[in-house]
Amino acid sequence: MAATSESAADATTRRKAGRHRGEGQWAVGHHTPLNGNEQFKKDDDGLNVRTRIETIYSKAGFDSIDPNDLRGRMRWWGLYTQRKPGIDGGKTAILGPEELDDRYFMLRVRIDGGRLTTGQLRVIGEISQEFARGTADLTDRQNVQYHWIRIEDVPEIWRRLEAVGLSTTEACGDTPRVILGSPVAGIAEDEIVDGTPAIDEIHRRFIGNKDFSNLPRKFKSAVSGSPLLDVAHEINDIAFVGVDHPEHGPGFDLWVGGGLSTNPKIGVRLGAWVPLDEVPDVYGGVIGIFRDYGYRRLRNRARLKFLVADWGAEKFRRVLEEEYLRRPLLDGPAPAAPVEQWRDHVGVHRQKDGAFYVGFAPRVGRVDGTLLVKVAALAEAHGSGRLRTTAEQKMIVLDVPEEQVESLVAGLEALDLRVSPSPFRRGTMACTGIEFCKLAIVETKGRGQSLIDELERRLPDFDQPVTININGCPNACARIQVADIGLKGQLVVDDDGNQVEGFQVHLGGALGLEAGFGRKVRGLKVTSAELPDYVERVLTRFSEQREDGERFATWAARAAQEDLS
Repeated sequence: MAATSESAADATTRRKAGRHRGEGQWAVGHHTPLNGNEQFKKDDDGLNVRTRIETIYSKAGFDSIDPNDLRGRMRWWGLYTQRKPGIDGGKTAILGPEELDDRYFMLRVRIDGGRLTTGQLRVIGEISQEFARGTADLTDRQNVQYHWIRIEDVPEIWRRLEAVGLSTTEACGDTPRVILGSPVAGIAEDEIVDGTPAIDEIHRRFIGNKDFSNLPRKFKSAVSGSPLLDVAHEINDIAFVGVDHPEHGPGFDLWVGGGLSTNPKIGVRLGAWVPLDEVPDVYGGVIGIFRDYGYRRLRNRARLKFLVADWGAEKFRRVLEEEYLRRPLLDGPAPAAPVEQWRDHVGVHRQKDGAFYVGFAPRVGRVDGTLLVKVAALAEAHGSGRLRTTAEQKMIVLDVPEEQVESLVAGLEALDLRVSPSPFRRGTMACTGIEFCKLAIVETKGRGQSLIDELERRLPDFDQPVTININGCPNACARIQVADIGLKGQLVVDDDGNQVEGFQVHLGGALGLEAGFGRKVRGLKVTSAELPDYVERVLTRFSEQREDGERFATWAARAAQEDLS
């Protein structure tokens, strides 16, 4: 009798669940906004805020901005308020947004495929000098970010960017974000397929299109035909990865549902091969699924990765084919494992046309407007009119004649832009951190720069590839879970009992070669002051214990806990 009663209770629970408003999925009829973000998006499309910025806010000033525009819709045009100076990390989760907001903005310039002309780079640098107090950071999504932007200056900045073919459209917000592309697309000798035409067509069809400007959350995408797997395809919402089909030739392997943050997931293959000219259609199908079936009730479960995890690859592909494409996709092979761990294209490399490209490494992506103007001039002086940003906070000069390479390298090195960097400069990445980010708990950019300097001084003979990713909060903008050494910013207690800036340590994550998340050693946290000592200690043990050809991630997976502490 008890069993019968329990089943009835379960049935009642299921009926109640069925009457619930669900996850806010449009495709099943749930159009009522279930949170404040969904409400302001329903009230007015985020793209519409541009008119108010141009006609009202830029003229009446910061205090005239409607709160839903300030902390919501302005993101659709690449604008976030930056963190008010002087607020320590312990107050990040305590203060309200109006207390954290400065009267200045971060502005993100989207650079799809990382493609820039020298003229565009010069304008980016000049805007930095005139409107952003010299700030300009290279991001790990091939963009450039300014800080200290006044709302009064935004229309003029837009005018200058758009005059040279750049924009901030949907650089942030619940939108299709920048499309990552191989920074050596169209020029690399070993390229499987050039994805540039697909990126251009995706941008034309979907960016700024109000049919796709109200997604459940951000939608990150990548297209690369490089065998180096150079766009972090495993952690994008959608990725097209170059493969050679045994019957149909070059095309792309389709991945969906990757992403990091506080609930990281490696993307899954759908087992489908997509020819170049069909990439935009398939992109449209996947983003359509996300828009229509994506979860909108809870912001922390609204990324595509949660839908993919619930449905599985088989159902996702079936819905894509039957409801959106109206045709089956061809089965295809998985991409081959890359032959090298570095995939940032740093160094001097021959192009397929006989010219050369030269990749260089600033420190943790931190550059400035004056430096970017100098890089543009230097590239032009050495016969180049094109550059690329990378997904590793690096930059590349393309089309350099062989006789100009040595001089260009010398010029870049004179600007402290290393073409042959140490593993520490090459492998260290940092997010914006507490200097400007309202979510951050600790400082990152300066910490990363000083860590590079210390490790170069202490370990001058270390020559193994190693990635050290520094994040100011748990949100993983700097990909801490997939780094050899991932550092998640948090407040920790030092030996004297004081609460200070520090990091939780993740070890042995990777992308490309055996992609996976790093292990967290129980109780392993380091203060910011102890960080150089800790990293030196772990890398020394790795050097002493590694087997021939063994990568750091492989060693970290088998190392004793005491050797990782």
